[in-house]
Amino acid sequence: MNSASTPGLQPGTPPYRLLLVALFFIGVATFAQLYSPQGLLPLIAGDQSVTADQAALMVSAATLGLAIGVIPWSYIGDAMGRKPAMLMAISLACIFAILTVLMPTFSLALAMRFIEGFMLGGVPALAVAYLSEEVSAKVAAVAAGTYISGTTIGGLSGRIIAAPVGEQLGWKLGMLVVTGVAVICVLIFLCTAPRARNFTPRRSRFGEAVGQLLGNLRSPALWVIYIQGFLTMGGFVAMYNFLAFHLAEPPFLMPLWLTSLIFLAYLAGTISSPRAGALASRVGRRPVLIGGNVVMVGGVVLTLIPHVWVIVLGMVVLTGGFFASHAVASGWAGAQAVAGRSQSASLYNLGYYGGSSVFGYLGGSFLHLAGWPGTVGMVIVLTVLATVLVMAVLPRN
Repeated sequence: MNSASTPGLQPGTPPYRLLLVALFFIGVATFAQLYSPQGLLPLIAGDQSVTADQAALMVSAATLGLAIGVIPWSYIGDAMGRKPAMLMAISLACIFAILTVLMPTFSLALAMRFIEGFMLGGVPALAVAYLSEEVSAKVAAVAAGTYISGTTIGGLSGRIIAAPVGEQLGWKLGMLVVTGVAVICVLIFLCTAPRARNFTPRRSRFGEAVGQLLGNLRSPALWVIYIQGFLTMGGFVAMYNFLAFHLAEPPFLMPLWLTSLIFLAYLAGTISSPRAGALASRVGRRPVLIGGNVVMVGGVVLTLIPHVWVIVLGMVVLTGGFFASHAVASGWAGAQAVAGRSQSASLYNLGYYGGSSVFGYLGGSFLHLAGWPGTVGMVIVLTVLATVLVMAVLPRN
């Protein structure tokens, strides 16, 4: 909770920089582990004798766990503090990440991934609320964009480290190496995250907790923001889940280590997310959100052209547009909240990662039915629908 007597951290000050460094590294630790199997899906499918969409459950199980976990973790953070709750969540997630690779069957590995995802939910549930409480309101959007850029680096590092290691030593060792990187990032977070100055622990009664959630769900604008996350994140994850399968087939026949380099397109999100936050502060959130979605559709369409460099360009454009929209929407979910800021952020994350789980799996079904154009068509429909809802419902100012 904000304290009226303590001003927010200002840009350029050591505590402000330390806060951004801490959130950057815990974002890396979280999203590196969450998406480390994504570049390994062809290997997992072959090793476990499962189909592409079944292999994608290694990602979807974790994102489903995260989607379910964000709301409980928001209340745990209210009670015990943002930093302690995030530290507990990410530490438990590292333990279940290790257990995942030790499981003797695919089904048990999926169960461990689900629990790992639930634990990882503590970070996105609390990070933006922690940041919003501690920094000056004037720079909150820019600071949130910086945190989002850390999550893109995490997603990139998890994929680009796991795939080459996995191709040489097996997918389990690929994931385990990423967990080791995450542990180092957690230690950096522990050493750099400043003590909260504008937070007072509080426990919500059950009725009050339900009221906070339902209060936010009475807002049509918030519904659209949550649905925006559900649809666009679902499409985004589907593209990255199944692109390696597409590029392994004729006419490309690309090896997995080379395909994994396409995840470098994530750097477009690292660049676009803080810039989108700054642009939204100047021209408003709505036009930046719509613009990001339009750019995303353009990138998706480019991947239909059967030339590797055009597909790479399409993924760069898609990623830049998606993370611009996400940076704006995630911040708007908190700013637009009518009953509990952290609960509104958690509802956004519920939609966001719920979409990842649902469409990250269904994209494989469309791939099976209609090839790569089937997956692409699904993503275009999802993104256009999200854009139409934003234009119809969200306020201009």
